[in-house]
Amino acid sequence: MALAEGVLQLIEDAAHQQEFKKVTTVWLEIGQLSGVEIEAMSFCFDAVTRDSIAAGARLEIIALPGSGWCMACSETVPMTELFGECPQCGGYQLQVTGGTEMRVKELEVA
Repeated sequence: MALAEGVLQLIEDAAHQQEFKKVTTVWLEIGQLSGVEIEAMSFCFDAVTRDSIAAGARLEIIALPGSGWCMACSETVPMTELFGECPQCGGYQLQVTGGTEMRVKELEVA
């Protein structure tokens, strides 16, 4: 719920700065390793945006893949979990390089 409230705050701040009155679509990027449950975010977004500038707005989720750099084999590899093994060498010395983010990518406004 707190994440959805944070997204609404970003939308309201943008509306104040750019002087728009209604948001019709929100594109939200969510990384596979971010720990954000997409279904929960969708539900909470609908609940939080009622009676706001984004009431009834469509939420479009863009899922971003996880990636990391393996210190053992010096390869950039896809990651599906934070503490998993390297798909190349089987090692566990992975440093996450992508997929932990959550950000508002774009707003469609009226």
